[in-house]
Amino acid sequence: MKPPSLRPLVGPAFVALLSLGLFPLPSASAQSAPPAPAAPSAPAPRPAPIVSPEVNADRSVTFRLRAPNAKQVTVRGQWAKDPLPLTRADDGLWSATAPAEAIAPGVWEYSFNVDGLAMIDPGNPAIKPMREPRTSILHLPAATPAPWDFQDVPHGTVHQHSYLSKSLGRAREVWVYTPPGYESSATTEKYPLLVLQHGSGDNQQTWVAHGKAHWILDSLIAAGKARPMVVMMIDGHPFTPAAMRAGASREAATAAFRRELLDEALPLVESRYRVAAAPAQRGIVGLSMGGGQSITVGLGNLDRFAWVGAFSGSAPDDTVVKTFLADPAAANAKLKLLWFACGKDDALHTRNEEFDAKLTAAGIKHQWQLTPGNHSWPVWRNYLVEFLPLLFQPSRP
Repeated sequence: MKPPSLRPLVGPAFVALLSLGLFPLPSASAQSAPPAPAAPSAPAPRPAPIVSPEVNADRSVTFRLRAPNAKQVTVRGQWAKDPLPLTRADDGLWSATAPAEAIAPGVWEYSFNVDGLAMIDPGNPAIKPMREPRTSILHLPAATPAPWDFQDVPHGTVHQHSYLSKSLGRAREVWVYTPPGYESSATTEKYPLLVLQHGSGDNQQTWVAHGKAHWILDSLIAAGKARPMVVMMIDGHPFTPAAMRAGASREAATAAFRRELLDEALPLVESRYRVAAAPAQRGIVGLSMGGGQSITVGLGNLDRFAWVGAFSGSAPDDTVVKTFLADPAAANAKLKLLWFACGKDDALHTRNEEFDAKLTAAGIKHQWQLTPGNHSWPVWRNYLVEFLPLLFQPSRP
């Protein structure tokens, strides 16, 4: 009987296997070498990093932005009324240089405007902390350092704490400054405590990143002008932007801020830091929205705070103010200092002048200043420099 013949594997199935490379066909010459792989193409060169802003040797400042498709680019800085136009190069890099005399030493905000769209400087990692970040920071130190410039003095430490707010049902943050030597001290000395609050556009980081409060404290303490103190800064927005858009009132937000500060943030700081509990060792101050919050919380809780202040403060709670004004003798007995100031070009100066008139008519001791300036951080840094040396002084009645 003839054995069955073996059928060769042919047809569509075999062709499919060949196409997958599972059965590679032998080369025409078994001894010939496989073709050499093609040399990899060289990667495209990366564009050079953009330096912006660049402070030149003559103290002029150059701003740069790569925007090849833009039609117009300007930079608007806090140091000038009019924007500075940038010029486009062939490679799409826009640039402009502000002369040295155009920008005085200081800590300034600025932003680019690209065809009508305001934006931060992508070449600058220094961004002002805000609820809706839109400005970058230019810091030009003075020849003789200002209190907000970095100086070769002992420095304190800024700590960051996250916690779950039970009253708000979400994670929150508090930043805490401790003065030079606090961590290395082996004593049980307790320090005065100041609550320092930001404005409506900012958050708990802004007094450090942009206000330079920690450097101001370091320089004043080193010069013997201010007492060493612990400073806490919490987010003054207890409600989310969505909740405010949904109709949450300003009064409700102030009440929620007060509740969180007194019942949650303060106990957290008291549990972790050596801070004195007496009202004579406690202060609260803030700017703009934070000024209104500080006046409301401070004057409404004189059993906790004897030092109260506001920088360009918004209106405090009417009920708290009426109760406070109704008993001037108690107010004068409990308060060590009530201090507030506002710039002449600030839209809130009228409200602050009216508050001054009410306090004067009631016979309540206070300090009020109407100063040059508008509603801006250069004004508020100066106020902090004036306010801090007044705090926690035993010589004050």
